[in-house]
This record gives sequence, structure tokens and C-alpha cells, in this order.
Amino acid sequence: MTTWYNKIRQGGKIKLIIQSNALRDKVEIFETSSLMDLERKIENKINENQAILLEVHHVSHQLAFNPINGKKIYTATVHFKQLKENTGNK
Repeated sequence: MTTWYNKIRQGGKIKLIIQSNALRDKVEIFETSSLMDLERKIENKINENQAILLEVHHVSHQLAFNPINGKKIYTATVHFKQLKENTGNK
């Protein structure tokens, strides 16, 4: 859950308004020259996003070659979605 703080001046006083907006979707893009580094970055981001109640919805990954130096470039796109509430119905 994300909290935004907005300060609004009214009559010489500052009021603090707190809004709670749930983050429903988030897409993260990763790029590195090592597959192990890519996995580590994705795993760290998964742990961070679990703290804000997001889970992995889809992962797409690619391997490309840099045409200038011929080195491998590993990329991944991870789509996170809001955790589904467990209603107890099966």
C-alpha cells in the first residue's frame, strides 16, 4: 500500500492529507551482462515488492548480443500484480 503526503496551504496553516492508494500493477525491466546477476536482481525486487503486497504475474526474458563488442546482454521484464485476497472460498 502506498501512502502519499500532500501539503495544502489553507488560511496560513498547512494541512497534511494522507491518501492510501493500492498499487495494482507494476512492470520492472532488468538488464545485465550476467545471468546470475539478473537472477539476483529479480529476486531482490520480488522481495521488495512482496512488502508492498505485489506478486509476480509474468516474467519474460531474452538474451541478445551487443553488436559492437559481441558480449551477451541478458534482459528480463517482470510484471507484478496486487496480491489476491484469500476469501476462503475454494
